[in-house]
Amino acid sequence: MTVPYAVPVPRGYRVGGWEVRRPLATGAFGSVYEARRTGPGGGGLPETAALKFLPTGTGTPRRLTHLRELVEREVRLHRRLRRPRLIRMYETLTVDDPDHPALDGATVLVLEKAEGSLAALLAAAPRPAAGPVLLAQICEGLLQLHHAGWVHGDLKPANVLLMRDGSARLADFNMAAELEGTHAYSPAFSTPDYTPPELLWSEIDERGRRIRPSADVWAFGVLAHLVLTGAFPLSGGTPAARRDAAVAYARGTDDLRLAAGLPSCWREILQDCLTRTHTDRVGTEALLRRVVAAAGTTRPPRVLRPPGRRTQLLFGAALTATALAALGYGIGALPHDRPTATPLPGPVAPATYGSAELRTDQGVPPSYRPLIVDAAHACPNTHVTPALIAAMLKAESDFDPALSDPAHDEYGIARWTPRVLRYWIRADGRPADTIPRPPFTAAVSIPAMGRYLCFIAPNLRPGLPGDQRVLIAAAYRTSFRKVNGAGGVPPKYREYCDRVALYLGKYTP
Repeated sequence: MTVPYAVPVPRGYRVGGWEVRRPLATGAFGSVYEARRTGPGGGGLPETAALKFLPTGTGTPRRLTHLRELVEREVRLHRRLRRPRLIRMYETLTVDDPDHPALDGATVLVLEKAEGSLAALLAAAPRPAAGPVLLAQICEGLLQLHHAGWVHGDLKPANVLLMRDGSARLADFNMAAELEGTHAYSPAFSTPDYTPPELLWSEIDERGRRIRPSADVWAFGVLAHLVLTGAFPLSGGTPAARRDAAVAYARGTDDLRLAAGLPSCWREILQDCLTRTHTDRVGTEALLRRVVAAAGTTRPPRVLRPPGRRTQLLFGAALTATALAALGYGIGALPHDRPTATPLPGPVAPATYGSAELRTDQGVPPSYRPLIVDAAHACPNTHVTPALIAAMLKAESDFDPALSDPAHDEYGIARWTPRVLRYWIRADGRPADTIPRPPFTAAVSIPAMGRYLCFIAPNLRPGLPGDQRVLIAAAYRTSFRKVNGAGGVPPKYREYCDRVALYLGKYTP
C-alpha cells in the first residue's frame, strides 16, 4: 500500500539554492524532502537539509486559513529563537511555479536535517540505554523555550529529533505559543496521550485554547515514563481509554499507576510532573536540575555516541520527522515501505477545523477533524457531510483507530474490510494493486470512507423514505443494492442507523 504525498515534489526539483533528492515523510497538509545545496553556502547553510513543503498558496480557503496560521506560528518562533536544543531553520522560501499548480505558492521551510526521531528509536529499542541522557537534553530544550517565553504545546516522541551524533532536538513548533503573562493561546490541537487533564475540557475561544508551561511539564512526564519503562503512566489500551483515565485521575476517582521498577529518583520526578492540577507541577528549571541528577550527569551532554547500525537502518526506514509541523494528523509510511504494524503516536489537528459544519463541543476528537471535514468536502454530493462521517465513525468504532475485529474481518476507525478498502484507498479512483493489510491508519481510513459514501449517494433509489444521510450509512454497512431492495433501511441495520441518526443530531451545528 502506498501513501500519496500531500505535496508531491519530483526528484531533482529546485527551489532557491536547493535540489530535492528523496522523500522523508508526509502528512495530510505537507511533505518533507531531503535536499542538497546547489547554491552558495553563505550564512552557514549546510550541504544537505530537510525541506518542508506547505501548500499555503493553493487549495481550499477553509484548509489554507488554518495552515497559514500554523506556518506563521512556526516561522515566527524559528526567527526569534536559536537555541542548541531546538531544531534549526535556515531560511524560508516561496515557490513561484505556475507550471506546477500543486507547488505554486507553497511555503518551504529549510530545516536542519535529523537522522531520526525519538519515536523511531523507541519503536526499535524500547527503554533505550541512552534514555536518561536524552530526557535531560529534552528537558533542557523545554527550559530554553520557557525562558524565552514560549510553550511548545505538543511535546511527544515524534517531535523529538535525534541528530547524527545521537543528541536530541525539539521540533514541530506549529503549536508553540508565546506567553502573555502566565498564559499563552495555542491552536487547540490535542495529542491525547500527552495532553494534561485540564486541557481536555478547556474552553476554546477565537484565540484558541489557554495553555501554560505546566502543560509541557505534564507531557514531559508522560514521555519520560514511556522512555524509561516502555509504557504509558495511565491505564488503557487506546489513546481514548488513556484520555478517560487521565480525566478520572484529575477528578480523584482514579490513581496514577507508575511502573513498579522505576528508581525512586525518577518516580519522584514523574509524580511531580503528573500532578492532578497544574498548580502543583514542578517548574521547568527545578525539573531540569533533578533530571540531570537522575540521569547521572553534571549537565545534559551535548553529544551522545552515534546510534548503532541497526538503529540507523530503522531510522532510515522510519520517519526522519524533521520538524513535521503542520502535517496535520499522523504521518503515513514512506511510499516504498510497508505500513508499520504499530500505529504511530496519536495524531494532531486543529480542534476548531470545520466548526461551521461539525460541532466542537460534542466529543469529536480534534485530531480527526481535518480528515473528516476534508473527506466530506471532496464529495460534491450535499448529503455527504462532515457530521455524517463523524457520526458513522462514532457508530463504527467510537473513533478507535486501533480497532481490530478479525472475526468480521474489519479494522480501523472506519471498520474497513480489506477487500472492500482496496477499491477506495486510492485518491485517483483506481483499486489498489493488492488487497491492503491492516492496521489501517485514520489518514487512510477516513478519506476512503468519504470516497465510498460519495459513490453510494447517487446510487440510492430516489424517493426512499427517511433521512438520505442515514440511508447512505445503511448502504455503507451493507450495500446500496440491499437498501434499494428493502425500500429503506433493512431491519438488520436499524439499530446501527438509529445510533448514526443520534450522533448526526449531536454533531450537526
